[in-house]
Amino acid sequence: MAKYAEHLTEGQKAMFAKYPDYRMIVYPSLRTAYFPTEVEQATIKNATTASLKGTDEVEGAVLGFPFPIPKSGAEVLWNHKMRFRGSAVRRYNNQAIVKLDGSYKISKLVEDVKFKYANLQEANPGTKILLYYLSEVLSPPRVAGQLILVHETSGAEGSGRDAWIYNPGLGRVNRAPDVGYDNPYIGTDGEQFNDQVDLFNGALDRYDWKLVGKKDMYIPYNSFLINAPLIKYKDIIRPGHINQNLARYEMHRVWIVEATLRQGLRHQFKKRRFYVDEDSWAIAAVDCYDNRDQLWKVQEGQLITVPFVPTVTAIPEIIYDLQSGRYFVTALQNEDKISDFKIDFNDRDFAPNGLARKAQSK
Repeated sequence: MAKYAEHLTEGQKAMFAKYPDYRMIVYPSLRTAYFPTEVEQATIKNATTASLKGTDEVEGAVLGFPFPIPKSGAEVLWNHKMRFRGSAVRRYNNQAIVKLDGSYKISKLVEDVKFKYANLQEANPGTKILLYYLSEVLSPPRVAGQLILVHETSGAEGSGRDAWIYNPGLGRVNRAPDVGYDNPYIGTDGEQFNDQVDLFNGALDRYDWKLVGKKDMYIPYNSFLINAPLIKYKDIIRPGHINQNLARYEMHRVWIVEATLRQGLRHQFKKRRFYVDEDSWAIAAVDCYDNRDQLWKVQEGQLITVPFVPTVTAIPEIIYDLQSGRYFVTALQNEDKISDFKIDFNDRDFAPNGLARKAQSK
């Protein structure tokens, strides 16, 4: 490992140290990321018009990546958050908490997203709403039927989102102020915080952001084998870590960003280091440190290009817990339907007053 250490993340080094059978198969680099021409042209314009107030208020950006020439770590993260991912998508999400012995149970969700920013189907200039998100838990039975609705926003106030939850046991819709930051995502037994979905999401306001620079690193890329329909979940999930024979790594230039918890604010991660693909602005890996400055969790997103959108996305995503030895896998789709990027949603599909009605109609 020492020969290649310069190009490994701290998380990857920790995985090699903890698991003697851990390996990374590195392939020749292929720069396959691309986006619609309209997005690329808008990105050029944004370079001179977009600005960031504080950590969470983006102004002057339209359609494209807001900060193609980032001057701060926060701007890099906003490129990730505002990247083009199509106009809408329905994702059939299968996830698993993997125990020390490799045993697991699959939990299932259906996630609907309408992107308000970077939407080629409808113009939303100046919108503060980035996206609408609605998830329905299908299993396990103890949380089945639960609905979570999120309106993700750009703005200086609040947590960066408004959220509501429908609990079938109570039969009513409530505001959900805890859907954010380090509150555990439902059904993950604490192995995924809300702001770890999509490697990172939500408000940036609890951290100071440092742009470390750019560097060539080994990151997951063109990870089509691990997503092949012939590959089953039992082929992917192994004790300690996923089957690394199915993972694919390439050398790519990444932006490295460090987030350090602000004095007086609370989060279970005191520091995070992000590795963001230069071509797609998608986060490929994150090192997460606890409040004792110990590396605690290692995030990895298996990046693939989706040519019919086109975009780059991470499927699956893995979160390794170095302290407990467990890990969490999300966005598994091998044994399910593929994501539907052709689906069309109305804004009213994401109205809070429709949550209970949606649940009762099933």
